[in-house]
Amino acid sequence: MSKILVIIPTYNELENVKKIIPAVLEQNDNIDILIVDDNSPDKTGDYVEDLSKQNKRVKLIRREKKLGLGTAYIAGFKYAVQHNYDFVFEMDADFSHDPKEINHFLNAIQDADVVLGSRYINGVRVLNWPMRRLLLSYFASVYTRIITGLPVKDATGGFKCFRIEVLKAIDLDRIKSNGYSFQIEMTFKAFKKGFRIKEIPIVFMDRVQGKSKMSKKIVREAVFMVWKLRLRSIIGRL
Repeated sequence: MSKILVIIPTYNELENVKKIIPAVLEQNDNIDILIVDDNSPDKTGDYVEDLSKQNKRVKLIRREKKLGLGTAYIAGFKYAVQHNYDFVFEMDADFSHDPKEINHFLNAIQDADVVLGSRYINGVRVLNWPMRRLLLSYFASVYTRIITGLPVKDATGGFKCFRIEVLKAIDLDRIKSNGYSFQIEMTFKAFKKGFRIKEIPIVFMDRVQGKSKMSKKIVREAVFMVWKLRLRSIIGRL
């Protein structure tokens, strides 16, 4: 029986985690959920810690301060490797990623190594985003595909499933990026190592509660990261 871990980073997501945790767990009896909390002032970590004492399928990593999305996922990936999970998900806390899609990912990964939830297959599948952010996201993926040669239509999406073998093959200590660039870097390194990447269509719903963590710094990081990946790939240092 496959062991599945869904990793959800949080910072001030108390109201969302109260709903997202049961919604995720009910999708499959083999799912555990790992919350990686960056010392949320709204006590998200306290709530999850109390819940984990009642439900062994709920796990928690508490960090001392806000350290960013990428490092949260790296902490989760290392946890997954250490605890012998078979499939590992990245997922947002705010229901922009629909928990009901989880089983579609698990079906798709039977003949793949990485499954990406794509907002840009079969048209544009994004709800309630302002046009400026939609265009930024879409053209960031086009830009990434042109510069790196990564053969995916949604390089910056954050709803993913990995076989554990992929995470074991990538040197996680060398992943330093966050935000958009973290998603690009992980997929690009999996691609360069010859793993099978598959995209499936999802509908992305903008959060209705809480505050987005997007910033200009995250966008700038992504712009330069794709060039770093291309150059490192060319000179064999990836």
